[in-house]
Amino acid sequence: MASDLTTLQPINHILHSVPIKLELETSQYNSWSELFRTYCKAHDVLAHLTSETIPVSSSSKAVEITQETWDRHDAIVLQWIYATLLTELLKTILEKDLTAKKAWDRLKILFHDNQHSRALALMNQFTNCKLDNYPNISAYCHMN
Repeated sequence: MASDLTTLQPINHILHSVPIKLELETSQYNSWSELFRTYCKAHDVLAHLTSETIPVSSSSKAVEITQETWDRHDAIVLQWIYATLLTELLKTILEKDLTAKKAWDRLKILFHDNQHSRALALMNQFTNCKLDNYPNISAYCHMN
């Protein structure tokens, strides 16, 4: 279910495995979330992104975990989430007694709710872009 607390990596380690600092203005949520899920899966704490309580396992091989250990692991996963967000986005989701799952869900909703309006904004930007404003195709492809 969850790994031993001593095997969970410190915050600076996640920054090597999830090198994306998530922010509202970029469309990197899907990449960030996949890297983050993979990191949690590797450390056997993926359940913290899907549940706020200790999941009941039907497997006889499941390791029993105490509520205290679950809460510590959840705090570590939450710290990992916080460490991979830019300050502006962190301020948007930060709340007292937040669990890793609640933070994960807030981010998902925040980015998925914005998809339609962001797509319209990008389509508008693309539609209004004039090729004669660029000296060559390379400059056009590298526009901000």
